[in-house]
Amino acid sequence: MISYIIIDDEHIAHDIIKGYCDMLPNLEFKADCYDAIEAIDYLSKHDIDLIFLDLNMPKLKGFQFLKTLSSPPKVIVTTAYSEFAIDGYELNVVDYLLKPFSFERFLSAVNKVTAANTKGIRKENNEAIKAEEKYIFLKQNNSHVQVAIDDILFIEASGNYTKIITNDETISIREKLSDTIQLISDNDFIQVHKSFAVSKKHMARVEGNRIYIGDQVVPIGKFYKANVIELLK
Repeated sequence: MISYIIIDDEHIAHDIIKGYCDMLPNLEFKADCYDAIEAIDYLSKHDIDLIFLDLNMPKLKGFQFLKTLSSPPKVIVTTAYSEFAIDGYELNVVDYLLKPFSFERFLSAVNKVTAANTKGIRKENNEAIKAEEKYIFLKQNNSHVQVAIDDILFIEASGNYTKIITNDETISIREKLSDTIQLISDNDFIQVHKSFAVSKKHMARVEGNRIYIGDQVVPIGKFYKANVIELLK
């Protein structure tokens, strides 16, 4: 589970964010904070994984607050002010959501946290958390499909879409192959062709310019063969 708090001086913002979070089973609400001082007090007594942070607040602005934290959790900024986006990325925020934001845009931001390497998440039992969080929601047509990352065999570029192939199904999402690799987990997948990336754990064997994954065969492109050779060392 990803534990989170909301820091925002507007009650309606808390209601919207909590409403979205309640739709995702991997998020665990911990506290409402209506200014940065409340948040500092809460964080001094509790460890959490994620902050939804407003910027324009009384007493202490959002980024001023963030600079006071020596080891901050993951941060998703939620604000009406686009002009501070560059400052946010300099502070390594996960994403920058402009109010009002849709559930789809919110989900995209949360997916970045879910798919991230959990070494940056402060938990006592890191290994248990990693196993628990290895799934992601993917948007196919008008629905969001939950997929276990460990079940993905390979991904394939197909026009304006990318196909995610598992043992049980094929899901098509409107994303570029490179963005999909990063979204799912670039540590667990390796690009082996301009149109294919494969799960390292599901590679059964490599033979010539082909990778065998169960009953599936994926080609190795000549410009990507070095990636495969490095993996086989």
